[in-house]
Amino acid sequence: MRKDLVDILACPLDKAPLQLTVEEQVGDEVVKGYLSCTQCGERYPIEDSIPNLLPPHMRKGN
Repeated sequence: MRKDLVDILACPLDKAPLQLTVEEQVGDEVVKGYLSCTQCGERYPIEDSIPNLLPPHMRKGN
């Protein structure tokens, strides 16, 4: 995921802005990390450069 995409993304639950936390990065590409909602606090994982913005009850493993 490119870092500049965080500016156009919003929490699917409450439409609040998201904050990016980078755990692994290659150039401008975020390979691993998460997006946190600034309002409700829900965390959305980024794995293999792909953000998973599904609501928590719809994610694999929940």
